Parts: sequence; C-alpha cells; structure tokens
Amino acid sequence: MPVQISIRNVPEEVRDRLRARAASRGQSLQEHLRRELERIVSYPTREAWLEGVRRRTAASKSRVTTEDILEALDRGRG
Repeated sequence: MPVQISIRNVPEEVRDRLRARAASRGQSLQEHLRRELERIVSYPTREAWLEGVRRRTAASKSRVTTEDILEALDRGRG
C-alpha cells in the first residue's frame, strides 16, 4: 500500500532544481522524486555490497593482487 512521505525544511533552491529536472523529463516533481527513491533503493547499500564482495572473495580460490591488475593494465596499454 502506498504511503505519503513529507520532507520538511528543503531549501527553495533545491526544490527549484528538482522541479527543473522533473520538468526536463516531462514528469511532475512528485513522480520524479518517487522514481529517484525507487532507483536509490534498487541498489544495495555500500555495506551490503562490501559484504557481498568479502563473501565472494573468501569463497574464491583465485587471488588477484593489485600488482596483477596494474600489470594487466600496463600490458593492455602497450
């Protein structure tokens, strides 16, 4: 069930810039903000992402060092 969220004390300049972004996409301010909130929560938090990286790294038998990566980049530039 949809709910309402109010955000108080938003500076006028921020509101105006958000409204301009919404208008440039042919959206109302409400629609633009709702889509931005949906986009934000579609990504994992930084902490959740790092935990996933740590789990995959621990489960992997392969270890790639920073030196390995830099050497590969150098080879690709040559």
